[in-house]
Amino acid sequence: MHSFNPQNFEAALAAARHSFDHGGVPVGAALERGGRLLAVGHNQRVQAGDPTAHGEISCLRAAGRQASYKDTVLYTTLVPCAMCAGSIIQFGIPTVVVGEAASFPGELDLLRERGIQVVNLQDQRCMGLMQRFQQTRPALWAEDIGR
Repeated sequence: MHSFNPQNFEAALAAARHSFDHGGVPVGAALERGGRLLAVGHNQRVQAGDPTAHGEISCLRAAGRQASYKDTVLYTTLVPCAMCAGSIIQFGIPTVVVGEAASFPGELDLLRERGIQVVNLQDQRCMGLMQRFQQTRPALWAEDIGR
């Protein structure tokens, strides 16, 4: 298992809060290599009008081209959906640190079946932020997850 830097998870959480504060879906993500932060992104579906701009995808876009992702860790405040899990699998990101899985089941099983190390922090701050979002903006949440 890769070791991970808690400060990089905090960057993902800050990005999620930023998205919420600006009317978007509160999911943030950060990519690191060797403990060094490469990129941060947040869900920008609302802000950019882009249905594919989930937090993990925005983070990968911010990181730009990488020759390999085999030595990276992706932090995300919420379990990745099918689209984001597919990107993680496609690029061979070996470790995903998830803030929480209580608010959305996502694709934990798929990631694990494909050999990806998943660490679930069960972070109360992530849970609280997502629960607040789901309660105050239920239509936007349903739109984000395709319901």
